[in-house]
Amino acid sequence: MTLETVSTTRSHGGVQGVYRHASTSTGTQMVFSVFTPPQAADGVKCPVIWYLSGLTCTHANATEKGEFRRWAAELGLIIICPDTSPRGEGVADDAAWDLGQGAGFYVDATEAPWAPHFRMWSYVTEELPALVAEHFPVDLERQGITGHSMGGHGALTVALRHPDRFKSISAFAPIVAPSQVPWGQKAFPAYLGSNKAFWRQHDAVALIEDGAWVAELLVDQGTADGFLENQLRPHLLAEACTKAGIRLTLRMQEGYDHSYYFISSFMEDHLRWHAARL
Repeated sequence: MTLETVSTTRSHGGVQGVYRHASTSTGTQMVFSVFTPPQAADGVKCPVIWYLSGLTCTHANATEKGEFRRWAAELGLIIICPDTSPRGEGVADDAAWDLGQGAGFYVDATEAPWAPHFRMWSYVTEELPALVAEHFPVDLERQGITGHSMGGHGALTVALRHPDRFKSISAFAPIVAPSQVPWGQKAFPAYLGSNKAFWRQHDAVALIEDGAWVAELLVDQGTADGFLENQLRPHLLAEACTKAGIRLTLRMQEGYDHSYYFISSFMEDHLRWHAARL
């Protein structure tokens, strides 16, 4: 698969790159970033962490504000940051910030006008991993996944449906039960139609209730997050994990909001947590 290098920059002894390719999943050009640590020199395979971003974001938000490179370089982790949706001329969009471009919700849309391009589930679970494995020294036996908000939703659902693929799973302020909150109740009918049974395949709490299982999860959530009570509702994940016997470490971080100031404050903790399991 052909890969175009947009830019590469030396950082902490490794290389931060941004890349573009023609996606067969979305039918558009897609951009993503990869940080390769110094341990990956000469093609040495390293464990990989997938970071899925939230509403309105591109690959650039985490790449530029996540402050992960120092720790990834120390721990020998490859960090991959995909975009959150297809983009460009001819791609459906919505005037609202929580639907359309920048708001793919990591699902394969079945409904018009979204179905032709909004296939982010296939993109992040199949196409992009294959592309990355072809071009970068990733150890596919040592994969972890994390994400923020909508991307936390994506990380949890991808991991719960691929439990043998990921050895470590975490999230920052995830949407844990999109079927039960306004963001999901807006996006899911638009992308997936009215069958709520289908929504459950993209809802972490519902997946756990329906039998999906992983050994443990790490979630950080700010107590000053303006979306906490209405959209995120981490207590629903805690209740589901308790019933299912999943070890959930849910850390309510006093005074932190929903921004990258919050994410970057706990990025080291998450990367060390992943590295210990990879």
